[in-house]
Amino acid sequence: MSVDIVPIEESHIEGFHRTLDFVARERRYLSFLEAPPLESVRAFVLDIIKRGRPEFVAVSAGEVVGWCDVLPKDRPIYVRTGVLGMGLLPPFRGQGIGTDLIRRSLAAARAFGLHRVELTVRENNTSAVQLYKKVGFEVEGLQRDAVQVDGVYENVLFMAVLFE
Repeated sequence: MSVDIVPIEESHIEGFHRTLDFVARERRYLSFLEAPPLESVRAFVLDIIKRGRPEFVAVSAGEVVGWCDVLPKDRPIYVRTGVLGMGLLPPFRGQGIGTDLIRRSLAAARAFGLHRVELTVRENNTSAVQLYKKVGFEVEGLQRDAVQVDGVYENVLFMAVLFE
């Protein structure tokens, strides 16, 4: 399966929404359990495009199969900090696509003027933790029993990468 990593465009919105919803409904990776309504996602993506913020999608056979974005924080004291979010559909995991998505997004975040990119990840998501370490993120802290899904508490790691 050939996969292209490209900046998100308006034509990707519905596919991005489907992929986001699928990954959210897995209940294992994201901070929400289903995607927001399509119109909310449309407004979100159009704002990202308008502002030139870093967001890339992985496209295979014309369909969005993954994404990675770095969203700058909106408070003045955090002006050079962004938050990374990403996801891939299951058949595309473990093939280096996530690594490519993150590297492209981090390069764009740096060019955008960010100094720090941070993320949270559930501690038991060991493949994601290893992926983030591979591209330069370091663990900065642990929040115990930070999330509860289906009655089970999980710890959350805080990770970040700094640009020189």
